Amino acid sequence: MSIPGRLNHMYYEAKGNKWFHYFAVFCRIVLALAFIISAIVKLRGERFAAGLPVNNPMGHYLEALYYTEYYYTFIGVGQLFIALLLLIPRTAPLGALMYFPVILNICILTYAVRFEGTRATTFMLLASLYLLCWYYDRLKYILPFKQVNEDDKPAGKKPLSNKFPFLFFGSVIAMIAAVIVINIYLYDIRPGNSAEECTNGCPGNSNPKACEAFCDCIYNQGKPLRECLAEYNKATAKGTNQ
Repeated sequence: MSIPGRLNHMYYEAKGNKWFHYFAVFCRIVLALAFIISAIVKLRGERFAAGLPVNNPMGHYLEALYYTEYYYTFIGVGQLFIALLLLIPRTAPLGALMYFPVILNICILTYAVRFEGTRATTFMLLASLYLLCWYYDRLKYILPFKQVNEDDKPAGKKPLSNKFPFLFFGSVIAMIAAVIVINIYLYDIRPGNSAEECTNGCPGNSNPKACEAFCDCIYNQGKPLRECLAEYNKATAKGTNQ
């Protein structure tokens, strides 16, 4: 059997297991709730993550987004619409297809500004990717490659298997742990969600004084993240050479 054929066989094996069904429903509900909460804030005309200081890199973005008037509302309407699509079984594949580019954009944004929410957005991105894979049988017709012969497709008509997929869920747990650990060591310094949170991390930094100057640059001077990082890297390099 060819590799595409094996993957096709594995896919329909998974579709015939109730635990994969449960996980898909779980992902749909959690992702939908996340967008509903975000949408309600926007539709009520409130600033998202209102407690985040404006001088925070993510705060800069959210503050600017808040003042885009009806565009801000439009985003809320879009998120609510996608969430409703996800909650309705018949339209869930379309919801998953629309959800992915949005959460991908959000995830890249959080990493770009070193936001503390990178872990959460990464989990959401992975859950969205799972849903795209789960609905492959309904989305494959728009994919630009030749389809594999579906000899295993009738498996969906059989009673769902109760066998617990230990390997899959073990991989999920390992992936969650990997995301958490990687995010801990990904950056030498982060602005945190407040000036206090930023400075609290300085004692464990390789250059505490440079770290404190970075926090001051962000929260007191209000400079862009790029400039503050440049000053931090310059001070760190200078301290290493001394």
